[in-house]
Amino acid sequence: MTHHALKSDGASAAAASGASTDDVLAGMDTGPKEHLRPIHDKVMAAVNQFGDFEIAPKKGYVSLRRKRQFAMIGPATNTRVEVGLNVKGLDVAGRLEAVPAGGMCNYKVKVTDIGQVDKELIDWIKAAYESAG
Repeated sequence: MTHHALKSDGASAAAASGASTDDVLAGMDTGPKEHLRPIHDKVMAAVNQFGDFEIAPKKGYVSLRRKRQFAMIGPATNTRVEVGLNVKGLDVAGRLEAVPAGGMCNYKVKVTDIGQVDKELIDWIKAAYESAG
């Protein structure tokens, strides 16, 4: 997995558990969630095109940050990945769901198939990336 600037490779989160960043990421999509890894990889391939950001792996997801967190990606269940978006002003419709105030993100998108990693989803993530400055 590629780690971008902001002088971090997510090692602090991984070091806390004694595992490398890649080990933490690989551990999220194993066993019954293994089939979800291509979704994660396709989202990350698109986000890597945006520019500099930090990947901070957590126990069950990865946090993507610039000056602040702009997205969270992780397997929510054995059948879907959730993409959380920290941005304001998106029009809630279709698969873009508002998240109640007080959470880490304003919106979430449930992704069950690699085909759902489309221009619409990438545009929402890019809007969050740009707002995180």
